[in-house]
Amino acid sequence: MYESIKKYMKVGLIHFMAYPATMKGEGPIEETVKKIAADSYFDAIELTWIKDPQTRKNVRKMLDSSHMTVAYGGQPRLLTTGMNINDLDESKRMAAVANLKEGIDEAYEMGASGFAFLSGKYLEETKEQSYQALIKSTKELCSYARSKGSMKVALEVFDYDIDKKSIIGPVELAERFARDITSEFDNFGLMVDLSHIPMIHETLEENLLPIKDYIIHAHMGNTVIKDPSCEAYGDTHPRFGFPDSENDVDELTAYLRILMQIGFISEERRPIVSFEVKPWGDEEPDIVVANAKRVLDLAWSRV
Repeated sequence: MYESIKKYMKVGLIHFMAYPATMKGEGPIEETVKKIAADSYFDAIELTWIKDPQTRKNVRKMLDSSHMTVAYGGQPRLLTTGMNINDLDESKRMAAVANLKEGIDEAYEMGASGFAFLSGKYLEETKEQSYQALIKSTKELCSYARSKGSMKVALEVFDYDIDKKSIIGPVELAERFARDITSEFDNFGLMVDLSHIPMIHETLEENLLPIKDYIIHAHMGNTVIKDPSCEAYGDTHPRFGFPDSENDVDELTAYLRILMQIGFISEERRPIVSFEVKPWGDEEPDIVVANAKRVLDLAWSRV
């Protein structure tokens, strides 16, 4: 593709993955957000919780002057606390939903256009009960978000048997879930991630085509799943081209082609498509981010 990628999508970066010291809502948040906001390569940034109110104000001011689109990732609010929104213990389910509602409040405070979360673990013998609990929680979240404004709510599709072991999940269940929620809420959609697709044991076509009408957000990343003994095994989002990993230039090219073919990436929509890359070990975050940019530039030239 010879035309600018910016014509078709907003290239984003997940701040709390690229700079994992900020994932728990603390750490060098302002300094690292400033790096991204000052980099014209990026049109969007994905933030998560920021515990200090003054830091939130400072970051919001920075982003207001950056001409960037902001999205909010609620996943760390669950993953770092062990909460599960499809917990069959009703009090625990309600606590998880309350946590994410606080995240929705914060997302609106930060001027976010979208809020994302993930489904939780489940047992095969009570899978349908967990699914219904997830439906209940998601409808509560969509209703809450809608009552406060026009922000979209997205469920990110994760693996179901390797690392996060989330109920959503395989494409058949993801499609059923999206259909069930969107029948009542038009502010809901699915988030797909290149790094998760190999972990779901599906090809790009198998994973993306059945849910093409529900995709509202996309991530670009990598994973290692060849063998549990491999370094960075699981849902660790190592840099592109990491040893024994699944994704590099060719895989990202194919992913972008399909996202364009199904009409997700387009001049009309210009959706957020963000890097989800994380330094491994003592790798420098800025170098990992530069790696991602180079890979995307080459992949886009081949689309």
